[in-house]
Amino acid sequence: MELYTNLRAGEKGAWLSIGTYIFLSAAKLIIGYIGNSEALRADGLNNSTDIIASIAVLIGLKISQRPPDKNHQYGHLRAETVASLIASFIMMAVGLEVIFNSIMNIFNPVRETPSTLTIYVALGCASVMYVVYRYNLALAKKIKSSALKAAAFDNRSDALVSVGTAIGIFAAIIGFSILDTITALIIGIIIIKTAVEIFWESVQTLTDAFDTEDIETLSTLIKNVDGVISLVDIKGRTHGNATFIEVTVTVNPYLNVWESHHITEKIEETVKKFDINCTVLVHIEPHEKK
Repeated sequence: MELYTNLRAGEKGAWLSIGTYIFLSAAKLIIGYIGNSEALRADGLNNSTDIIASIAVLIGLKISQRPPDKNHQYGHLRAETVASLIASFIMMAVGLEVIFNSIMNIFNPVRETPSTLTIYVALGCASVMYVVYRYNLALAKKIKSSALKAAAFDNRSDALVSVGTAIGIFAAIIGFSILDTITALIIGIIIIKTAVEIFWESVQTLTDAFDTEDIETLSTLIKNVDGVISLVDIKGRTHGNATFIEVTVTVNPYLNVWESHHITEKIEETVKKFDINCTVLVHIEPHEKK
């Protein structure tokens, strides 16, 4: 099944993110400590949470590939969403710690000018992260993976955070040392913001929320299928990268079973063109004139 092949391909992006984040977080934490940059250390902690998030995505992708069983007849595609939910709590904890330490340093300042080396490290890490972002985004588009696309945008955010870190360090070097601490505080807020966004998206998926724009688009497509007289009801939900649509339509009450079945096949084909990973359940009703 193409869906499961795509999930396996998505593991490459997850592994790339994990390896990159391990290297970058270690470099930032070590150089940040040696070079006296609180902002770079905070950025390193930010990347350490990204390691956990990437591992969660990887685990989710692996579990999602398990076939349906007696207790999971729709498969295990939501395992990735559950893993993301757990990762959001971990990221939240790290973000709160960074904010707490930054506030403490503002009221109890220990002003040490950061080393120029920390600027180069921050900018170098930003460049590496941008390359990873471009790779993961291209892979996500190729395999149509929403999870990997979200991970790619997280990569881009991390690249921007590192650029902001470099700016804060530069300001501290030229005499505005408090800006290094303020930059660390901003990074902590960004970590919290990212955690909340991941949490909210995960909760929306687990509670069967569905994009209203997609529903409107699908409704229009289904109404235009030959043989469909009216669209009575349409519902949608997502399981990982898969989408499940339930549709109720009315048709000519004098059609035989084969003709009605042919209409359902055309509806399925139409929806598949919109989303190849979509499973459609069509319920046919006889059209009654009011």
